[in-house]
Amino acid sequence: MFFSQALRSGDLLERAQRHTGLTDFGRWPFRVGLDAFLSACAEEAKLGILGHCMTRWDINRFLSNLLRLRAEEVRAPEILRERIERPIFIAGLPRSGTTFLHQLLAADEDNLVPRVWQLIHPYAPSGSSRDRRRQRVARQLRMFRILSPEFSQMHPISADSPQECSEITAHIFASPRLDSTYTVPRYRRWLDSNGQLDAFRFHKRFLQHLQHQAGGSGRWVLKCPDHVFALAEIRAVYPDARFVFVHRDPLQVIASVARLTEILRRPFTREIDRAALGRQEVERWSKGAELMIQAAGQQPFAEPICHIQYRDLTADPAGTVEKLYNHFGLAFRPALASRLEQLVRTNPNGGYGVNRYQFDTYEIDPSHTRKCFAGYVERFEIPVGRKSELDEPAAVPPPYSTSLSPEPAD
Repeated sequence: MFFSQALRSGDLLERAQRHTGLTDFGRWPFRVGLDAFLSACAEEAKLGILGHCMTRWDINRFLSNLLRLRAEEVRAPEILRERIERPIFIAGLPRSGTTFLHQLLAADEDNLVPRVWQLIHPYAPSGSSRDRRRQRVARQLRMFRILSPEFSQMHPISADSPQECSEITAHIFASPRLDSTYTVPRYRRWLDSNGQLDAFRFHKRFLQHLQHQAGGSGRWVLKCPDHVFALAEIRAVYPDARFVFVHRDPLQVIASVARLTEILRRPFTREIDRAALGRQEVERWSKGAELMIQAAGQQPFAEPICHIQYRDLTADPAGTVEKLYNHFGLAFRPALASRLEQLVRTNPNGGYGVNRYQFDTYEIDPSHTRKCFAGYVERFEIPVGRKSELDEPAAVPPPYSTSLSPEPAD
């Protein structure tokens, strides 16, 4: 409790201003979210000493970035005239292949993706003669791997990896990223009730900054499983957005989702309730599955949703990307097919290690879970109890087994 109470918004704002030498936050709508997050941390997160230090560093980074973004807009108002047109948003259940698809699409030179190093440090330090942001982030990732060595097995990432949009919206403290990293159910309820319209307005402005630095327009490809909870907000900000839903048997991934969340939270907290975590993931993502069913039925977007099966994606990555391009009327060039084949050949299984989990670890009832997702599996004709070619050659357990297959490509 002591460490959580030490994190006060006024102190944190002043610290970021001292750190950057800047004072103008502009009109970024972040104060309510920051206060909601800090309040939940104080009451629920059970931060340890390390968690307290890491959280303060993270918040200082977000606030410092907000100050720098505002300063750049004042210096170069044309940033906000950048046009973000027809972006592609990838969504689906976590651990269903969305990251793998994002990596494949990043191989196309016509696509723009937000990279890890760009989202952690969107601008190089003022007055610096060399841009060493990639190197700084690579060091930071190495440090995190020391703190959480299992993370790389489950979610291989480098400074140049495409990154999820939740890291962008975390800058104004309106992001599911904070719920994934911390045990803060009170904050999650605030986020759900508040909505994410402001978050995606900021998201667009952040992309404008990145695009302006890149020196031209491009086709943005963006990814986050949690996009399924913000489809209306995304459509309001990006009326011409295109959507891709990746589908996989929920029973093959749900314990993996719980495990990844535990690994993300462990460096920050003194205590993790695995049973509560299991319930949270089943409840949360069964709601997400229902939202995908509704979206597919209503087709409220400018173009029809492109639906991709995990089994097809892992069996034929290049063919699946070609199908996506054809769906949206994009040119799929032979050079891209060659790059995709090389990417898969040099990075088998997407770089993922082999991880096996027990449903019992998180007190997940496979029979109950199957019932929770039955409508989703039926609506999208998702193969269940079958093995993808990127899994290890061990047999996949039947749908009601108490063990889980090797780790899926995220």
